[in-house]
Amino acid sequence: MRADARKNYNHLLAVARDVVTEHGVNASMRDIARRADVGLATLLRHFPTREALFEALLRTNLEALTQRAGEIETSNSPDEALVSWFREVVSFVQSYSGVVSLMASAHEDPDSALYATCVAVHSAGARLLLRAQTEGTARADMNGDDLFAMISAVGWLVGQPSFAPRTDHLFNIIASAIWISDQGEKSCT
Repeated sequence: MRADARKNYNHLLAVARDVVTEHGVNASMRDIARRADVGLATLLRHFPTREALFEALLRTNLEALTQRAGEIETSNSPDEALVSWFREVVSFVQSYSGVVSLMASAHEDPDSALYATCVAVHSAGARLLLRAQTEGTARADMNGDDLFAMISAVGWLVGQPSFAPRTDHLFNIIASAIWISDQGEKSCT
């Protein structure tokens, strides 16, 4: 990509990030183009679909979460690694209203622009869960799909204004369902 095209691309992403942070995943493509001082055709040339725009916006964060799982997998105890990563993913899904729905549907749709990065995050979580299960601290009747569903549930809950003040409490309640009964909430804090 030429330097000027890269600059325009980065500018569009920065503006889109701001608009999506304000308005969530239903942010208007026209509003993004208007705020970026470009025509809608210019925005669509870089991001031909809404999903392509979200893939570009989310890719960096999702890749970082996948990389982070690999880093803490070997440097932390299995239960600490899992709960730390779980908390980081929940924090990320809170960053954009509606991103949980996008991720939940994308990880099941191979045609989605978000599919590969969502599958990578899902696999990273499943590895951390398996490691905690092997250690004997996480429930054996869970799998990566269950963990991804729990992330989605917490992300959705804390994205609701009436539940936002209870974010930590709700996180601890839901995350405590991962642990074998004698682990309880103490592993989630």
